[in-house]
Amino acid sequence: MKRRDFVQLTGLGAGALLLPSTMMGNSIPAEALLSPGMDIVVKKRMADVALNTAKSMGATYADARIGRYLNQYVFTREDKVQNVVNTESFGIGIRVIANGTWGFASTNSVTEDGIKKATEQAVAIAKANSKFQKEPVKLAPVIGQGEVSWKTAVKKDFKDVPVSEKVDLLLRANSAALQNGANFVNSALFMVNEQKYFASTDGSYIDQDIHRIWPTFGVTAVDQGAGKFKTRQAMSAPMGMGYEYMDGLDSEKLDGAAGLKLYRNSYDMVEDATIAAQQAKEMLNAKSVDPGKYDLVLEPNHLGLTIHESVGHPTELDRVLGYEANYAGTSFATMDKWKSGDFKYGSDIVNIVADKTQPGSLGAVGYDDEGVKCKKWDIIRNGILVNYQAIRDQVNMIDQNESHGCCYAQSWNDVQFQRMPNISLEAGKDPYSIDQMIKDVEKGIYIAGRGSYSIDQQRYNFQFGGTVFYEIKNGEIVGMLNDVAYQSNTQEFWNSCVKICDQNDYRLFGSFFDGKGQPSQISAVSHGSSTSRFNDINVINTGRTI
Repeated sequence: MKRRDFVQLTGLGAGALLLPSTMMGNSIPAEALLSPGMDIVVKKRMADVALNTAKSMGATYADARIGRYLNQYVFTREDKVQNVVNTESFGIGIRVIANGTWGFASTNSVTEDGIKKATEQAVAIAKANSKFQKEPVKLAPVIGQGEVSWKTAVKKDFKDVPVSEKVDLLLRANSAALQNGANFVNSALFMVNEQKYFASTDGSYIDQDIHRIWPTFGVTAVDQGAGKFKTRQAMSAPMGMGYEYMDGLDSEKLDGAAGLKLYRNSYDMVEDATIAAQQAKEMLNAKSVDPGKYDLVLEPNHLGLTIHESVGHPTELDRVLGYEANYAGTSFATMDKWKSGDFKYGSDIVNIVADKTQPGSLGAVGYDDEGVKCKKWDIIRNGILVNYQAIRDQVNMIDQNESHGCCYAQSWNDVQFQRMPNISLEAGKDPYSIDQMIKDVEKGIYIAGRGSYSIDQQRYNFQFGGTVFYEIKNGEIVGMLNDVAYQSNTQEFWNSCVKICDQNDYRLFGSFFDGKGQPSQISAVSHGSSTSRFNDINVINTGRTI
């Protein structure tokens, strides 16, 4: 399922029925989410059954992942609760190398007998596949971590918050939107807790407790006389945080351009819904954009999606090598460009990093699903492509001997593979605010929030829309615009980046359901940036037909 489909799901009474099965599991009562699950001592004993069985059958490497995945989703529309979903999924996945070849099997029978049978199956699969393997798997070395743990820095666990409190918040946001001119509104809360235990023959026993949350809504205003309607989506970002994200602390609010409220580290859903209704009404009578070249001022909630599609996906090494093409195609950022050492992906001020340790981000964990300690590394430095995203069995292909620590599986029932870490644009080094940026623009458009998007199968030519658009003339915002989308290619776009606001404006965008692979898996990833300016970008009018 595509990311944009999930935004639409929040308006469906049976929206939860369309969620990927991996995000569901067995339906349970809300109070069952509070169960502590399997004791860590038992997890270690069960994991050792898998590792010892694999080694006894000739495997040269094995890892076991015991996972308990807890999800809670709440859907509302106007003054009604449409659905409350609580699910749990629990099991173990075993991955092995035998005869130089990968094998994988999983089971929800987390007992000694169940684990032994699954491990035997994994080894048998590896040995059968080895008849067709041309080259043996080559793993980058990793230091065994021993017994360690990591946990998202949660101040308020969503499982401890009554469902009634969550419903009340959504309905208050809906009511605020309706009172301020919206005709329709739907809202949702997605909350996830991954309890993951990893063990490997390298000597790691890693226990992790990971939390994510995503509040969202869609507000629609209708002009019945003109037969028009406009919708404004939430300005929230999915976060790797607990329910404290919903507290809406005043100290965490930021002022965007045109009076837009933006949020960092906490989110005021009622305030955002209020402003959304007012802006949706304003959109009904806003001017339609005149096509042409504009300087674009892009705020982080918008720019994050552009980063995701034009930098995140094309620097995944499996796409670069042509091993992966599902969902997002391959990549124009081929090995020859990287090896040249001077490929200008962007202008000199463009510095993009991968970071699995960024607090509050969706991708933040202590260790990846191969037991590699997570880190931060450069993808683009001073505009030059300097690295990719790679895991233990890939880094040798780019002459490196250390995994980047970006391996992930969406559940215990899926084999882990390379997934996008947080990919972010570094903030500008010099003090520079949004107001200063607007004043420096003679003819431009300020774009906030995510919208429609399209990009080709090499992640090169693209078109992006947004949520709200404001025209800039002679250093001032003069009014709202409609029907805006911009077109460019990845290299041209990033080389047109001329200014980036400083760290005070830095915020995260997130993709809660990013799809990849066949069979498909989803993951969650954040993209940070400050508001940035891109000069002379081609803008089209999406409301006009030829």
